[in-house]
Amino acid sequence: MKEYIPCLDNVEEIQKLNSTEKGEKYERHCPDSDQGGLNCLVPAPAGYKVPIPWPKSRDEVWFVNVPHTRLVEDKGGQNWITKVKDKFVFPGGGTQFIHGADEYLNQISKMVSSIQFGRRVRVALDVGCGVASFGAFLIQRKVVVLSVAPKDVHENQIQFALERGVPAMIAAFATRRLLYPSQAFDMIHCSRCRVNWTRDDGILLLEVNRLLRAGGYFVWAAQPVYKHEEALQQQWKEMEDLTNSLCWDLIAKEGYIAIWRKPLNNSCYETREIGATPPLCEPDDDPDKVWYTELKACISRLPENGFGGNVPTWPTRLHNPPDRLQTIQMDAYMSRKELFKADAKYWNELIGGYVRAFHWKKYRLRNVMDMRAGYGGFAAAVSDHGIESWVLNVVPVSGPNTLPVIYDRGLLGVQHDWCESFDTYPRTYDLLHAAELFSSERKRCNISTIMLEMDRILRPGGRAFIRDTLAIMGEIKEVADAMGWQSTMRDTPEGPHASRRLLMCEKRLLRA
Repeated sequence: MKEYIPCLDNVEEIQKLNSTEKGEKYERHCPDSDQGGLNCLVPAPAGYKVPIPWPKSRDEVWFVNVPHTRLVEDKGGQNWITKVKDKFVFPGGGTQFIHGADEYLNQISKMVSSIQFGRRVRVALDVGCGVASFGAFLIQRKVVVLSVAPKDVHENQIQFALERGVPAMIAAFATRRLLYPSQAFDMIHCSRCRVNWTRDDGILLLEVNRLLRAGGYFVWAAQPVYKHEEALQQQWKEMEDLTNSLCWDLIAKEGYIAIWRKPLNNSCYETREIGATPPLCEPDDDPDKVWYTELKACISRLPENGFGGNVPTWPTRLHNPPDRLQTIQMDAYMSRKELFKADAKYWNELIGGYVRAFHWKKYRLRNVMDMRAGYGGFAAAVSDHGIESWVLNVVPVSGPNTLPVIYDRGLLGVQHDWCESFDTYPRTYDLLHAAELFSSERKRCNISTIMLEMDRILRPGGRAFIRDTLAIMGEIKEVADAMGWQSTMRDTPEGPHASRRLLMCEKRLLRA
């Protein structure tokens, strides 16, 4: 069970599926909590080593930590990955960028000057990412790329990406919406990603359209773009027809790369002929509702007020209260902008204290998860304090959906229910941060269930910072100690009489 992912390795439920032709088996099928939920500590592989730190990990990782050679065998000639002695080495290539990711990125920049990596394009999605070299090489251009791929025959792509220190999640374009909000990504990229975008009247490209920010770019590098065989040209024609129906503008086509741009508003959709397909989604459709939500064969409407399309360039957008703050359903006495600014100030001061008191920079934390992210203030403060980490902001389904705000700030995030397992491999995060997560979820979820999931996804030697109410901290510490974590209870910055405590935990590298 050393690579066990409860909601993706549920063989019993997958075998009951009526159909798997649309990729249903790659989606979430969680075990019932009473019948096979995670109730044990997932072991590390024999010989597991402390991961190579970033930035060296971009180019090499320990073989024993991800002991799978199928990608080397299948893709060895395409410059993805090679095995050299006791390490995997990543030359930075890919199926469609055989001369390296940097040259490929330069080509995209030259094709469309308005892309401006690190300014206008800050947040991207890489679909069918391989070992995530596209995302790995965009980091130095100040772009955060969420690399996604299913857990399929291309063994452990996401595990390799996370071992390298590159943002990644297991996800499949199949029958449900991906767990990201509308207008999340400034760019969506697919290089030979093995997704049939035109199947079922283009329902998968309609999902890309939902996820793509107004004015955002879709980059497709694939054989139909440049090869002239009849079958491939037919695929290109189908793609042209579909993108035209979505009002996307083909702004560049060069070599094996085609780049489209999504419109800034709904005017093109509204001038189409009556009965044009695909139709616009109904006005009451919520494009940000994603948890176990089926794909819809309609075009997600853009907000008439321009919300989501009016984000400043990076880094201004990190601290700019975005328009979509106003759309969050919540009870508040203060204005949303005042709450946003107070939240930012609070986290900036708190992370500054962590850096000074707990020497966060010396830990060389790379893969970080904020398990209850709110507006993303924790992640923004991590960035402000120069910690060389990326943060996945998790917004629990039990609270307000703040994900649109997180993406408008230029950060990464996902919606999740902590009563269930997360879609990642074991041992993929260096730091888990949980602020008042347990007190907010204790009526819905079992504390031990959440803690066991934290142990599963935390790297040996990794740390958890749990900040919660005094009433619940004793139980959390008891479970942490039972799992073999080293844990220390501390007062919060508010002082010893405050109603909250901070539990600092370390997952031991070796435990009986």
